[in-house]
Amino acid sequence: MAVSVDPLVVGRVIGDVVDMFVPTVTMSIYYASKHVTNGCDVKPSMAINPPKVSIDGHPDHLYTLVMTDPDAPSPSEPSMREWVHWIVCDIPGGTNPTQGKEILPYMGPRPPVGIHRYIFVLFQQNGPMGTAVQPPASRANFNTRLFADHLNLGLPVATVYFNAQKEPISRRR
Repeated sequence: MAVSVDPLVVGRVIGDVVDMFVPTVTMSIYYASKHVTNGCDVKPSMAINPPKVSIDGHPDHLYTLVMTDPDAPSPSEPSMREWVHWIVCDIPGGTNPTQGKEILPYMGPRPPVGIHRYIFVLFQQNGPMGTAVQPPASRANFNTRLFADHLNLGLPVATVYFNAQKEPISRRR
């Protein structure tokens, strides 16, 4: 597969949120007509609603999707790292998160200051999660590595991230 992890290293996604991994599944993410590519900019006003996510992968495999912000509340002082925005498990391969079980409802980006990274991390499950996954007690101080470790998910199979910053009130659409 010709997917490179280089942008994830440059953007410190590998290191801050996940360990080095080899992508084995393709995940495409769209906010309306905007295709999310690693390091692209997305306006928070475009991302109020959950994105359209499509996951290739074998239909017999199940996946867990986590969306997180490692820069909360500020990239220079990420004291709430990570802020979790969305968790969906039991997503069948070849489908999208609407076919899975939403554990934590989607929350769009709301960066108070600075440029924040919003990271979608996809894990392949060993089997159905059912009731094994509980929503975290708080969105603040989530840890993707510990979450994956707790559920025996291993390393990610795909990761995509975008950048967002607070929009001036006069420019919101």
